[in-house]
Amino acid sequence: MASIVKILRVVADPNRLRILLLLRGEELSVAELQEILTMGQSTISTHLSQLRQAGLVEDRRTGKSSLYRSRVTGAFLDDLLTRAQAEIPEAQADQAAMRRVLRKRQDKMRSFFDSVAGRLGKDYVPGKSWKSVAEALLRLLPPLVIADLGAGEGAFTLLLAQHARQVIAVDTSAKMIEFGREQALRHAIANVDFRLGDMEELPIDSASVDLVFFSQSLHHTLHPERAVSEACRILVPGGRIVVLDLVKHRFEEARDLYADEWLGFSESELESMLAKAGFTQIQISVVHKDPEPPHFQTLLAVAHKP
Repeated sequence: MASIVKILRVVADPNRLRILLLLRGEELSVAELQEILTMGQSTISTHLSQLRQAGLVEDRRTGKSSLYRSRVTGAFLDDLLTRAQAEIPEAQADQAAMRRVLRKRQDKMRSFFDSVAGRLGKDYVPGKSWKSVAEALLRLLPPLVIADLGAGEGAFTLLLAQHARQVIAVDTSAKMIEFGREQALRHAIANVDFRLGDMEELPIDSASVDLVFFSQSLHHTLHPERAVSEACRILVPGGRIVVLDLVKHRFEEARDLYADEWLGFSESELESMLAKAGFTQIQISVVHKDPEPPHFQTLLAVAHKP
């Protein structure tokens, strides 16, 4: 980090403080900061450059753009930002504008899944491997109350329902939920409850589920760590979480083709998320490798809630 004199010089500008306050809790692109702050691209980029030189922000590449986040640490800087939040007149409006921008990001993903409802399984989807699903099913102990998070059209949900006491399927797409309900009705499956909701704010009571499944859905969340924490909240003590997702890859086209927010996860990233949420007995392994380019690989993670 830069010297305290340089840091104080950089944060003396109210607009740079506004940017730091926004990046304190979210990763945002230059375009999103432009929309929130109603400033020009060159102005935003200049502020970010100065903040980065002072060691106060960092960035990571996501396709053709970059997302910026805060690197502010220490009691002094935290206290400075807390006081700035109360003193800067625009701070409250900035937070409201940021929430609108993040909803747009989620709406883009939701729109994609609405557009493919009813035909998703007929097209190629990376990581949707029956081999990896079978690996996970071998570890189930029926009868259980199961939450299928990011359930999509419900194909996996209905498969789980054959072995479970009840399955609660959650998805953000209203059309996916509607299609899943129609499928359950058509096949006379009564122990499935389809619910419209966000994986980061689940419409499920705490400590009410025996098993949580993320089947190729975690990489669609804005904040995967929050989704994993929510999974821990709804699990009973001794309950389990199963995550099937892609191994971290570089196929950037997946962002547009499949509305992917994250390009998979490394084993260490997934293990860290699970441990931070409070899970123990974490087991992670690669259970499938696609033979065709771009050769997606699938991770299976299983863990327990103490």
